[in-house]
Amino acid sequence: MPAYQRGYRWAPLQVTQLLDDVWEFIQASEGGHRQAFYCLQPIVIKARAGGDYEVVDGQQRLTTIYILLTYLKDMVAILGKTRFKISFETRGEANEPFLEAIDLSRAEENVDFFHICQAYQAIENWFADRDPMHKLKLLQHFLNDDETGRNVKVIWFKLAENDNPVDAFTRLNVGKIPLTNDELIRALFLRRSGSDESEAQNLQIRIAYEWDHLEKSLQSDAFWYFLNNQPGTAQNRIGFLFDLVVRADGLPKEAEHDAYGIFYSFSQKLKTLEASTEHEWRKIKQAFLMLEEWFEDRVLFHMVGYLINEGMDIIAIRKLSVNCTKSSFEDKLRREIFTRAIGKVLKTMDKQSVQEDVEERLESLNYGSHSAKIKSILLLFNLATLLQNRCSNLRFQFDSFKSESWDIEHVRSVTSDKPERHPERVNWLKHCLGYLELQGTEESLRDEINAFLVLTQVEATHEVFDPLYDKVLAYFRESVDKESDHSIANLALLDEHTNRSYKNSVFAVKRQRLLNLDQAGTFIPLCTRNVFLKCYSPLVDNVMFWSAADRDGYQEAITQTLVNFFVGSMEGIE
Repeated sequence: MPAYQRGYRWAPLQVTQLLDDVWEFIQASEGGHRQAFYCLQPIVIKARAGGDYEVVDGQQRLTTIYILLTYLKDMVAILGKTRFKISFETRGEANEPFLEAIDLSRAEENVDFFHICQAYQAIENWFADRDPMHKLKLLQHFLNDDETGRNVKVIWFKLAENDNPVDAFTRLNVGKIPLTNDELIRALFLRRSGSDESEAQNLQIRIAYEWDHLEKSLQSDAFWYFLNNQPGTAQNRIGFLFDLVVRADGLPKEAEHDAYGIFYSFSQKLKTLEASTEHEWRKIKQAFLMLEEWFEDRVLFHMVGYLINEGMDIIAIRKLSVNCTKSSFEDKLRREIFTRAIGKVLKTMDKQSVQEDVEERLESLNYGSHSAKIKSILLLFNLATLLQNRCSNLRFQFDSFKSESWDIEHVRSVTSDKPERHPERVNWLKHCLGYLELQGTEESLRDEINAFLVLTQVEATHEVFDPLYDKVLAYFRESVDKESDHSIANLALLDEHTNRSYKNSVFAVKRQRLLNLDQAGTFIPLCTRNVFLKCYSPLVDNVMFWSAADRDGYQEAITQTLVNFFVGSMEGIE
């Protein structure tokens, strides 16, 4: 298996489909069907000087069959047969002995082992509900040992001596759905070139090793979601780097609307006389090291992470970093963040001027009509809060924030949240009852709630529910006779489940729910946690209630935290 081949990637479904298909052929043969043999798709190979073959196409099928023979190796030995041999040009020291004796406990060691173990388990599961004799019957067909002669065969396609295997590999795979740009690019980077065979082989091995390192780093969700707003593929994420480098250099016009445009761009570069595989690979590594530096630096992590979350292209962020110091880069990022969050250009570092702009922005935002902008401000508030303490090592969990669903919701319920349907009313009262039972207070109010909960839907009329609803709100000091508060001072980031299930609950119930999640280790944005702990309140007289003073203290905290963030380091910017 040459270095330009991608690793083993068949999913359990593909393995099962192959076994099902062969078994269907066997059953049809026993039923008198006259099909001469079962034909696998073509295997494309090129003969080598040592008498073995270089596999150009068919690696996934051959490796799957080898895993099957490993699973049935004891039976193979009893029949006096041997398995064919597979060697890997860049991963042989790991993959070859592992394929000989597959150990499922080592599945997490690398991505190849993972997929090999998945295939092995798929084979194991396929045989689990079948007669043991099915193993022998299937094996005989794969070993060309069935007495009927109706066996599994392949179309064996051998390249001519002067055919280039890498060019053949590319021709065979461009257009196939399973291969992606990065898998085709791998073939370009890992082909041997140059007059010095030893030097070419060393470069090939080094690139293969570094490729796996980059892919492994990008597989970290913490790193990936810092750079992206959407999930990456489960198998290959390195294509993100190729896309970044090509777009930074300028994607060729003829490749702009081509699904394989990124591959085409690298292919064209490496065909030129002055092209250097090592030079082009170095650009990929430099791009990765830049992103890794941003990720490791706590300040850049939060600032770049915010801009990417807001939709700023990473190419544009990269341009801001060119030919400037780290502090200057940070200040450029602050200006960009100010424009996106506050809606103005940051012209001065005067604290009073910045505070006026921030206050004006916060006052202009209203739930419903500015929900996306409010969510953006609240996210920035969380990031700026984390950056206030330079000695802290806490980092915002962009992976949890982006892979889960977070939205804005009222801290204290508003008039429009009053439950109108019977199931909603029951749910709302149960939440309140649960809190009261936990506190062991208000026995008479609990009795009234319990009395309502046993009523039928017909009995639970508005006339019965409304007085009870008002009584519960009065207890929690959340009378809704005032104008509903839709300002940012009454809004926080809440996860979708809490938002949906506890949307119209009183403050005390929401608070208890958030604290339970926090104690269980569930990700809760820091500022949301602080709001329900009343950390921003000037006087914590009662943790059950959300008062006007609490609201004002919260808005003041948002204002001052953002102001300090924007004026914290504006000196020296050009």
